[in-house]
Amino acid sequence: MDGMWVRVGTNLVARVSGPMKFRLVLQPVMASIFAIRSGLADAKAGKRPYFWALLSESGQRASMIKDGWKSVGKVFILALILDVVYQIIEIRFVYPGEAIIVALVLAILPYLILRGIVTRVARPKNAASIPPTNTPLRNVP
Repeated sequence: MDGMWVRVGTNLVARVSGPMKFRLVLQPVMASIFAIRSGLADAKAGKRPYFWALLSESGQRASMIKDGWKSVGKVFILALILDVVYQIIEIRFVYPGEAIIVALVLAILPYLILRGIVTRVARPKNAASIPPTNTPLRNVP
């Protein structure tokens, strides 16, 4: 088991200097573009930051994951395909777990982080008085 983790770590580190290293910049940039676009739409709609709402609102979680996947799914699939191509060229074997780790780090992680930040920054100054659209209103006496 320890040998597997050493191999995974070594292979992941080797991607930084190996062929196709352009994707280590290109894919997070693409995910960031989709995150900015979605974050601005969230701010305009008065929604809560994506990652925080994803964790705290269990009733909306399925629709939020579907919406997020619609935005970043293509970048994730592209990251998987490019990593498989890299593995075939460099390692001459395909490790699916490593491809998934790389795709998560290059596509999903930047998207999750940046979408919420953009929503917070782009929110109008008077947004504190406007209730978010994805939370139920409480009756106040």
